[in-house]
Amino acid sequence: MKKRKMGMAIVTSSILALSLTSFNPQTSAAPLSKNYLIAYNQSSLPKTYQTDIKNAGGVVINAIPEIGGLEVRSSNPNFLSNLKSNSSIIAANVEMHYKLDDEQPAGADGQPVTLQPDKNGTYWSSQWDISHLTNDGKSYKIESGGTEANGMVTHKAIVGVIDTGIDANHPDLKANYVGGESFVPKGGYSGDDPSETGNPNDVLDREGHGTHVAGSIAANGKIKGVGPDLGIRAYRIFDSSGSAPTAPIVEAVIQSAKDKVDVVNMSLGGYDNLKYEFNGSKYSDIADVLLWKRAVKYALNHNVTIVAAAGNESLNYADKKSLTDYLNANYGDTNLVFKGVTIEVPGGTPGVITVSSSNKWSKNQLAFYSNYGNSFITVAAPGGDNGPKYAGTGDLNDRDFTYRSLSTWPTYLEPYFTTIDPEHPGYAYLHGTSMASPKVAGIAGVIKAAHPDYKPAQVEALIEKTSLDYGKPGHDQYFGAGEANAYTSLTGK
Repeated sequence: MKKRKMGMAIVTSSILALSLTSFNPQTSAAPLSKNYLIAYNQSSLPKTYQTDIKNAGGVVINAIPEIGGLEVRSSNPNFLSNLKSNSSIIAANVEMHYKLDDEQPAGADGQPVTLQPDKNGTYWSSQWDISHLTNDGKSYKIESGGTEANGMVTHKAIVGVIDTGIDANHPDLKANYVGGESFVPKGGYSGDDPSETGNPNDVLDREGHGTHVAGSIAANGKIKGVGPDLGIRAYRIFDSSGSAPTAPIVEAVIQSAKDKVDVVNMSLGGYDNLKYEFNGSKYSDIADVLLWKRAVKYALNHNVTIVAAAGNESLNYADKKSLTDYLNANYGDTNLVFKGVTIEVPGGTPGVITVSSSNKWSKNQLAFYSNYGNSFITVAAPGGDNGPKYAGTGDLNDRDFTYRSLSTWPTYLEPYFTTIDPEHPGYAYLHGTSMASPKVAGIAGVIKAAHPDYKPAQVEALIEKTSLDYGKPGHDQYFGAGEANAYTSLTGK
């Protein structure tokens, strides 16, 4: 089996098509310098932090004062050892760098799908997931996330999308796009990409993932999202090569709180291990875990509801040994051995609504790829799959792509299916917990629009209380409290 390298992954929207492989700088050819994450022992930075890092042989390249974190570069091989004498630093580790797979097949897994529009020119009849969540659109009459008058939309709640960016001019999204920010530096994270200018306003989606997620939340055109009048704010954290380190992602979480968004969706996730060895040296990703926890807490304290995808590895998160075994089987080798507890971030982080993926055809089975686990899954939502025939046979020839989730796609990128209206591209069928998470973010958005005084804990409690009790009666490891639903959350029944 070909080994994959460890790190964070965008939760795959098409299991093979948009997965992330990642690399740990320790496992690559030794570079002249490495980036590190530093966590101080309090959620703030001391006045001496620049001197602390300089004395240890490093240079601060990014300070995150709100959570007592630093991104640091050093070419000193003893840098981590030098930090141990500083009692104000609680944790440090080599920063993970996450990269999208280079290959993306045209069409749905290479097979084109023809989409037939309805008589009114929309694709509503193909949106089984949104129709189900909204009770065939009835929830829109209760709360759509805003009000429309004279062609203008007044947004009653804003959802932040931390992802690959957005096609802000997409006809189904442009009325609800309220701005965004890029955290990608000049040259990209590699430093040698001339297409990355470092412009903080450059939120152009180069991959499609973020645009698809945004449509599930707030599209309003040929397709509709859960809240077609919700505002969307984009936070681009992946560069044009599809890569990103941890620091800009947690920075985006903090910035979303400063921007006073109501909800944040993160259709991304990965695994940190608290004890592993590389070439006989011991390491831990504890700084990464701590900064994630602090960023989430910061957002919650600023009244931001956080929603994240559970991941697509078909893993039981409650079985800790299986998670570490998975890392060793897929990322480890004779030089890299994982021995400690494995933690998924941001899903599973305290305060995060973690979403598994349900499907169109079963109230008892999750989508085949979805992670699950007691005390891990908050609720489920429709993320789609390949249909019941494929579930029974596992034969790729039995896949039915219409059981996946239809949403917006950048109009300037190659479509993921062929439509009968080629002059108007911009839609795609994808599946994954990436597609499930934004449905719950959209539900949280319309709840906030209806109840602007609700705190994140109240939003979560209402989503859980009004979810549809799929799977075993009561809370279970697959659906959590049940499948979330916009209509029941707004009606209370």
